[in-house]
Amino acid sequence: MKQHARGVAVITGASAGIGRATAREFARRGWRVALLARGRDGLDAARAEAEALGAEALVIPTDVADPQQVEAAAAQVEAQWGAIDVWVNDAMATIFADALSIAPEDFRRATEVTYLGAVWGTLAALRRMRPRGRGTIVQVGSALAYRSIPLQAPYCGAKAALRGFTDSVRCELVHARSRVHVTMVQLSAFNTPQFEWGRTNLHRRPRPMGRIFQPEIAARAVYYAATHRRRELWVGWPAVQAILGQKLVPGLLDRMLGRTAVDGQHTDEPIPPGRRDNLWEPVPGDHGAHGRFDAQAHASSWQQWVDERRAALAVGALAASVTWLLRRR
Repeated sequence: MKQHARGVAVITGASAGIGRATAREFARRGWRVALLARGRDGLDAARAEAEALGAEALVIPTDVADPQQVEAAAAQVEAQWGAIDVWVNDAMATIFADALSIAPEDFRRATEVTYLGAVWGTLAALRRMRPRGRGTIVQVGSALAYRSIPLQAPYCGAKAALRGFTDSVRCELVHARSRVHVTMVQLSAFNTPQFEWGRTNLHRRPRPMGRIFQPEIAARAVYYAATHRRRELWVGWPAVQAILGQKLVPGLLDRMLGRTAVDGQHTDEPIPPGRRDNLWEPVPGDHGAHGRFDAQAHASSWQQWVDERRAALAVGALAASVTWLLRRR
């Protein structure tokens, strides 16, 4: 039997990677899921997964860089299912290259997908949520929104811009006394297909830098952010280190990353012949949620577990401290 008591969630970038895992997470919990991305093969596979979990799924091929397509997708969801309860902005495009070597049109395209795609999604959701006075928008961000690294200037710039845009929208919602909630999830490095299809002019295959996590961890964090009124969620201890390090010792991080982060984003494998990227058009086929780093990726994060339960843990620690003091007396 179909289950859709929880509400309606729109997920961009739903054909692969973290968006794909997020679609499964919402479907598993009984939500209707509207799946937006460009690649039809991945969208159809994501729909099959959602339906196998007992959920309803709606496939809407969409290039989020086009505001008209995003608006049309939002209208189609509401026409078919009614009010949108959650909108997740996950779609992204990246380029692994030195900034000086990136063609201007490619730089613009990566920015339009990663930054403006989230802007158009946010505005489409707000047009529908603000009049009703309810709804949640989740921005899938990155620790790189705070602490940039070499070889990913378009992506780092887009995520930092998204953080600034989101703060501005939050202020406007406060001014309007709106109950619409906007939250941002800042991620560490994850094992997704982006390292297979991100545009690059490097000679060796790119890889996530540092400790790698499986996309299901990010999906659970996105779902938590969508169902709790948290302003921001940091996922994975490396994200915490990067964000706090940027606040405390940004110059030291500049020098450290300048020495280590270029080689840290390479493997020893050469770029495969005929490799295709998805900057301007989707790569055919179903690429799933996981990349090629399953053997190195971690399936859990103690930091995320603690962060999601910090209130309960704080109360427990306070109770334990009071008990200890009373016993001492």
